[in-house]
Amino acid sequence: MSTISIRSQGDELAQVLHENKIILLWSFIVWLVVMNTTMFNVALPSVLSDLSLNSSTASWIVSGYSIVFAISTLTYSRLSDFIPISKLLFVGLSILGVASLIGFFSHHFIVLMLARVLQAAGAGAVPGLAMVLAGRYIPVSRRGKAMSYIASAASLGFGLGPVLGGAITQYLGWNFLFAITGFVILMIPIFLKLLPKEEVKPVKFDTIGGMLTGLGVTGLLLFLSTLSIPILLLSIIILACMWWHIKRVDIPFLQPAILVNKQFNKLLFIGFVAFITHFSTLFLMPLILTDVFSKNPAEVGMIIFPGAILSAIAAQFIGRFIDRFGNILVTFLGQGLLLLSTILFSLFSTISPYSILFIYMFTSIGFSSVTSSVSNEVTRILSRDEIGAGMGMTQLIQFFGGAFGVTLTGILLTIQSNFSYKYFTIFSLLTFLLVTSLSIFILYFLRNRKLKHANLES
Repeated sequence: MSTISIRSQGDELAQVLHENKIILLWSFIVWLVVMNTTMFNVALPSVLSDLSLNSSTASWIVSGYSIVFAISTLTYSRLSDFIPISKLLFVGLSILGVASLIGFFSHHFIVLMLARVLQAAGAGAVPGLAMVLAGRYIPVSRRGKAMSYIASAASLGFGLGPVLGGAITQYLGWNFLFAITGFVILMIPIFLKLLPKEEVKPVKFDTIGGMLTGLGVTGLLLFLSTLSIPILLLSIIILACMWWHIKRVDIPFLQPAILVNKQFNKLLFIGFVAFITHFSTLFLMPLILTDVFSKNPAEVGMIIFPGAILSAIAAQFIGRFIDRFGNILVTFLGQGLLLLSTILFSLFSTISPYSILFIYMFTSIGFSSVTSSVSNEVTRILSRDEIGAGMGMTQLIQFFGGAFGVTLTGILLTIQSNFSYKYFTIFSLLTFLLVTSLSIFILYFLRNRKLKHANLES
């Protein structure tokens, strides 16, 4: 184990004095990071052509980024329990900025791959630490607003990424995509000035646990992209070793108490299904608009765009709703909107492109509502010392859900021969998953109410 630092557990740390500024700036960085992921996917055909790559080789540009991003998100969140958030963000944004500079001048596959992997290693600091910051420093009465802004910034990034990515690639070239994320370097001095100063003291960090967790998650993500049974079995063995290890160290990389917390696991499942639904929908909409309605990339982007914008506009209202009425009601309404959208997509997605434009608005708002309220609820049910690891696990499982959704959707599209019903089948499956998620949420609510009554009686 290597020695690092942990903040003092005595008096409360200094409060965030510029709360609104920090949340707005952090939402902007989240938007850039998410958009960096989606807009580069649009540029892959141009990358293949310019660097003379085949599809299987080029797929590692996306897969490599996804794997490193998932691991780094969890790692930064866990390290926030030991190292000040400001230092972690400085490291993350610095790596992201340097990687963007390398990518801007890359003209060979190896250099491009290095740039994308380093980008992912730096970008992972942004989403996880955002939720940790909100959970640690923003009072419960205003935390919902902060969570919703961050979640909606991510939704806006998903929607705007293909639009901006296509335009930049077409008129400037894919190298200029790196220039967009390179702007994060300019934000570092501002964050260092605004973020709270945290006191530290030496503590031992579970390096072995972190490595086992990283290898296990990497294996699972590789399994999703390769469907290799040996990789799956190896990943399960590594994760079993990780579980054996973390129960035998004083300060493990992942606390066993969190992993066996039934209420926390229910929230993880709800977020997991929400990400499956949203990522699958984002994957399917361009295919439907192209295959069924013969829309070009610009038209596809403009049809998806209103839903993303509406989600960003609705952020402040979702946040106020959470702060006023609580996470439970917003989670229920968000799941209801997602469920409504999958039912409508299954019935009307191939009838008119305007039906897709309209229905995606329900998806986008429902997704932002669920992710905001679930993240807020996680910070409520976990102790202060568990928030870093808990938010890291939440982000990791949600990201894994997105990757799983896209992979599952791709497989279902491949094995179905009937063109007329393949989209109906997929959206019907998503509807079933959301009904299951809603049932799990009802169990969570009933258990939560029972625990409250038991506390009142004691």
